[in-house]
Amino acid sequence: MAETRKHFSALQIIHQILEQHIQPGDLCIDATAGRGRDTLFLSGLAGISGHVTAFDIQQEALDSTRALLMQNQRENFTLILDSHANMRQYFQPESISCITFNFGWLPGGDHHIFTSPESSIQAIRQGLELLKPDGIMTLILYYGRETGFQERDALLAFLPTLDSSLYTVIEMPFVNRQNCPPIPAVIFKDR
Repeated sequence: MAETRKHFSALQIIHQILEQHIQPGDLCIDATAGRGRDTLFLSGLAGISGHVTAFDIQQEALDSTRALLMQNQRENFTLILDSHANMRQYFQPESISCITFNFGWLPGGDHHIFTSPESSIQAIRQGLELLKPDGIMTLILYYGRETGFQERDALLAFLPTLDSSLYTVIEMPFVNRQNCPPIPAVIFKDR
């Protein structure tokens, strides 16, 4: 029997990193709820003493997220129908341990509705204010199709401008995959 080889996805890589940083009791934000996979994952890591708040601008995304969380008997979550660019209105500075982003469009949804460079950069800036020292922010940049490359290029130009005395930024592009592979990135807020 031939050995099956595993190809890691951007989401698997990000989840492995998050497992090393999120503790029971942490407060987390899923800034782009999508179908709820990150919200569910963060909910499990934060445990019953922690909490996850998920944002999305599409009710369909929040409905999918709620159904997935309820199916998995989770109660430590809040879902908010609002742009990730407004998350600062809901939290105090330096109160959040982790923030996740998946930029692009809703999987299986309308590809004409997608994140934009302006709101995404605004959301990252706000998120960095909300992160505790030693907090972590993860990003996966999905691009191509209707969204083109504008958001990808804007985010990849923005990330190197973050103050290196305050943040450590790591990009992890797949250099040997075809057809616009997603780009995972991590921002660590240093003490």
